[in-house]
Order: sequence, then structure tokens, then C-alpha cells
Amino acid sequence: MQSADIWKPGKYVYRNNRLAASRDPEEVCVGSRLITDLIAKFYDENLRKYAKGRLLDLGCGKVPLYSAYKDCVTDNTCVDWGNSLHRNKHLDHECDLTKPLPFKDGEYDTVILSDVLEHMPRPELLMKEISRVMSPDGILLMNVPFYYWIHEEPHDFYRYTEFALRYLSETSGMEVIVLTPTGGAPEIMTDIYAKNILRIPLVGKPLAVIAQWFAALMIHTSLCAKISRATAGKFPLGYFMVAKKK
Repeated sequence: MQSADIWKPGKYVYRNNRLAASRDPEEVCVGSRLITDLIAKFYDENLRKYAKGRLLDLGCGKVPLYSAYKDCVTDNTCVDWGNSLHRNKHLDHECDLTKPLPFKDGEYDTVILSDVLEHMPRPELLMKEISRVMSPDGILLMNVPFYYWIHEEPHDFYRYTEFALRYLSETSGMEVIVLTPTGGAPEIMTDIYAKNILRIPLVGKPLAVIAQWFAALMIHTSLCAKISRATAGKFPLGYFMVAKKK
């Protein structure tokens, strides 16, 4: 990673020894705190379990996950496209992710693809390229949204079911070892409410903050957690996936 000495936490920060969404509205939209907290939790748990060796961070933006994986890997390569909204000084390679990756076969032990695949017009091509540059038993960690607003227009192309993610992985030479939804109906309703209530002047922001705080509190109760699990199969807010090269 370029300029690692000046890297600073952005989208994700550690609070109480846990990775979480930044409360800085310049880093995370006020209406996206809940889903970003959920994504942070997944990476905090799974990077420590699976990240190893040489890591490739694709569509890395400002490398928000660096603090979560830097102690687990030997080095990291940061890649993003030139027209990204998050262009920064930490890139090792600026390239079009819709085209072949400029790396050798089997060069990386770990690949991160966070909030990227929905922006790919030909997702199967990127997944095959990821598999190609992964070492034997290499690991891919990724997340995608499902019931989620259109973002980074006009480069928002798809929403993937769990079946699509399995198909893309398996046809690219990878075996899915973790595939779990990002919450269910309670999280979706809170996310929609928070993003839309922001439009109301003066009261929108505090109402969005309160709604997400309350939802985060409630999903830790047994009843709400049960509702979330029961609805996540049909109404996933998004998905997390870990896949291993065969």
C-alpha cells in the first residue's frame, strides 16, 4: 500500500476494541450507520479468522479495512478504478476492474471485495480474475447489498441473491465456506426509514440517528434477533461471503 505512514481510519473505526462505522458524516452517511456497523462486524470477525499472506484489496477506496487486516497479512496491494468517488493516495494500481487484473496467476493469498460486485457490469469476469490471481486455498472475503438504495449512479448494476453468489463463485473455481445474510426485515425497514427521513429539514438527521440506534439495540434482544433471522432468508439487507479457491 502506498503512503501507509499517513493512512488514517475513515469509513470504519475501532470503538471498544470492535470495528464499527465512523460517526463522521463525511465518511459514512448518517442514514447508513446501521448497515455499515453490520458490515464492520463481519469483517472484524472474519478477517482475523481467514486473512493471511499477501492480500489484494480490490475497489479499496481509502482502504477503510486496513486496520482490521494489517496485522494478519504480510503485505497488501490496493487497487481501485480511476473514476471512483473515493480516489486517494494509497493506491498501488489504478485500473479498470472490468478488465483483466494486472497480476500473475496465484499471486495473492487473500482478496477483499467490499461493496464492489454490484458495480460490475460483467461480474463473472471479475470473479474469474479473482480466482486466477488467488493462490491454492486462497480466500475471498466480500459483501454485497440486496434490499438497498441505488448508489454511485450510474455505476450500480446488480443485486445478487445467495444463489447467484454461489453460482458466480463455483463457476469461477471457488468453494463457498461462509454465506450469510446481513440482517432481515427489521434492518431493511430501519435502513429505508433512516435514509428517507433525512430529507426532512432540521429533524431528519436526529430521527435517523435515533431510529438506527434503537434498531441496533433491539436486534440484540432475543425477540428482535429471532425476527431478523426468520426474515433474512427472504428479505436480506445484503450478504457476506467467504470463498476458498478449489
